[in-house]
Amino acid sequence: MDDKYYLQSLIKEGEHQQQDFKYRVSDALKLAKSVSAFANTDGGRLLIGVRDDGNMSGVRDEEEIYMMHQAAYRYCRPEASIKFDTYHIDGRTIVVATVPPSDRRPICVVDDESKPRAYIRIADENIVASPVHIAIWRESQNSQGTMLTYTDSVRKILSILQDQSLTLNLIVRRSRLPRPKVIILLARLIRFHVVHWEYRNQQFVFSLIK
Repeated sequence: MDDKYYLQSLIKEGEHQQQDFKYRVSDALKLAKSVSAFANTDGGRLLIGVRDDGNMSGVRDEEEIYMMHQAAYRYCRPEASIKFDTYHIDGRTIVVATVPPSDRRPICVVDDESKPRAYIRIADENIVASPVHIAIWRESQNSQGTMLTYTDSVRKILSILQDQSLTLNLIVRRSRLPRPKVIILLARLIRFHVVHWEYRNQQFVFSLIK
């Protein structure tokens, strides 16, 4: 398979959970959000120099390639693993940046105010991860493991979620439990496949697995 055919086959897939198009790189911080989202989810690739409609416009100069490296190695903490492949098609340069799923989640983007923020990939969007996602990742890296004990607090949350989907804020309000405790308990219930999350109407909701 030659390079042109290979890129055209990728472009035909469109933007999806594991693929994003970037027409040009003018902001390394914005690009870092895509890197974070792929690393925190299922991995993916950025086709840089490709317009939203799939036309290959190419990257403009070496400055854009420099910004790509900045996105991965300066703005992501911990550093995200990323592989750059450069293709020259019909006089245009296309860069495919491949990001594998990280085993050091969360991969956070540190913005100009030094506030770390993690992203996840949902369909073709990069979404700020919820505090519950952060708790899931941190607990999954606990070498001692975690247990799920059906305490009164856990039973209260399960009762509240009976036959309905609720946001984190509503669960905190109705349970009258401390927010940090609810976050940890939801994370454990998700890890033990008792509760699952969905992204609906631009917010995360939690419900029981039937």
